[in-house]
Amino acid sequence: MSCMRYKGYAARIEYDARDDIFVGRVLGLRDIISFHASAVPELHEAFREALDDYLADCAEQGITPEKPASGKVMLRIRPEVHAAASIAARAAGKSLNQWADEVFEQAAMV
Repeated sequence: MSCMRYKGYAARIEYDARDDIFVGRVLGLRDIISFHASAVPELHEAFREALDDYLADCAEQGITPEKPASGKVMLRIRPEVHAAASIAARAAGKSLNQWADEVFEQAAMV
């Protein structure tokens, strides 16, 4: 699986051997936005067109387009993990939010 990014949105890319095409789907939205192409350059264009169409439809209907993430994360973790993370953040001279943001970024390889 590979990923593509455009205008802050990400899409998962897979190869469909049966149809001999690349298939993409925008991630993190309730709405389903998918696209496909037989070659990578055309796949990039299909992704841009699909997302631009989604954004244009939202504008035409007067609704705010859904964003892939709000920037707010609620987690339930074990108390000992919470304590260890708090200590690691303080040791690094950061707030828990700053520290967690960096850890998430490194883990996600953004």
